[in-house]
Formats: sequence, C-alpha cells, structure tokens
Amino acid sequence: MILDAPIFHLHQRSLARGNALVLGSLALTFWLSDFPHNRATPFLILPAITVILGTVDTARCMHRRWSLRHGTVLLCLYMDLMAATMVLFSLLYPYVLWINGVR
Repeated sequence: MILDAPIFHLHQRSLARGNALVLGSLALTFWLSDFPHNRATPFLILPAITVILGTVDTARCMHRRWSLRHGTVLLCLYMDLMAATMVLFSLLYPYVLWINGVR
C-alpha cells in the first residue's frame, strides 16, 4: 500500500519527507511574501518553523560511516541551509529599515 511508505511514518527516517518540507516551505515563503515586493507578514513564521523541522528530519538520515548516501544527505543539508537562509531573509528583511535605505 502507498500509506505504508516511510514518508508517512514520522518515527522512521525519510529523506524525501525532509526535502519536501523544506522545498514546500520555500515555495510558501515566495507566495506569502509576494516575492519581488517583499511585504512584511507575520505568517512567514510558519514556513520558518517548517524549514527548521525539515532540516532536522533530513539530518536524522545521516549515517555514522561514510557512504554515497552519507554524501547525498550532506548535499541535502546544504540545500536546506540555503533554503533556511532565504526563508529567514524574507522574514526579517522588511523589518530591518536600515537595509532598505528608509530613515
């Protein structure tokens, strides 16, 4: 059955679930912040929390010994770090007025 897949069981490790959470929250961030205009909205806290949870879920898939899967998880963690930076920048940028040049 499709519901027996590890992506639906939170106690099992799933690289696909972590990546889906991170990329989904990044897409939600672009939609909520009205990306080219970067408007301030407190709802961007939800994607920020989701991207952190997705990064933790990806980090759970790390193995102790080096293998190709270990390298894959490491690359996914770097992708998660870049996505988290973009989400947090979209969250904080409208509130930091000295970066915008507004006095």
